Amino acid sequence: MILHGYFRSTASWRVRIALGLKGLVAEQVSHHLRRGEQRAPDYLALNPQGLTPAFVTDDGAVLTQSLAICEYLDEVHPGPALLPSDPVERAKVRAVALAIACDIHPVQNLKVLQRLRDLGLAEEVVTAWAASVIDEGLDAVNTLLAGTEGPFAFGDTPGLADLCIVPQLGNARRFNVDLRWPRLLAIEAACLELDAFKAAAPGAQPDAE
Repeated sequence: MILHGYFRSTASWRVRIALGLKGLVAEQVSHHLRRGEQRAPDYLALNPQGLTPAFVTDDGAVLTQSLAICEYLDEVHPGPALLPSDPVERAKVRAVALAIACDIHPVQNLKVLQRLRDLGLAEEVVTAWAASVIDEGLDAVNTLLAGTEGPFAFGDTPGLADLCIVPQLGNARRFNVDLRWPRLLAIEAACLELDAFKAAAPGAQPDAE
């Protein structure tokens, strides 16, 4: 297996966590996002969106989109499960994961922020945009988790929601967002006790700067 990513990419980070939780190892190939390496022709042949990650399976299939990759890993390597068996609970977990992966992260990622800069917006305005998107989004995620119990987002074991929450909190810190959600911070603290989350952290990657 090969994971094409970047140490600071939160989408790649999610997949690294999923691999770790499954006890799987993938070769890592780095594409430096700030140097535009994700737009190189050879990488676009793998992922025409020019985004990280791209994942090559054992049999050579190329997968894109972090949550699709994580669910593939969950189906091919079912234990420990990233999603609960109950359909309603599965939908709730997916809702939190998607709220982050589809509604927060893409709107504050490098590509969108660069377009704001290209429109002539001042850097402080661009940064404030990212911070407000993260703040509003995590506030909604926190509300979605109201009433859930356990050290992790949905119970006693980490899953798809947790592997989205931890990287997004990392992004929140990068943009100096006020982390005013005790429940989210408690989930993060529980996750960071686990080797899979420690090993997946940006600073632990071979391409970390």
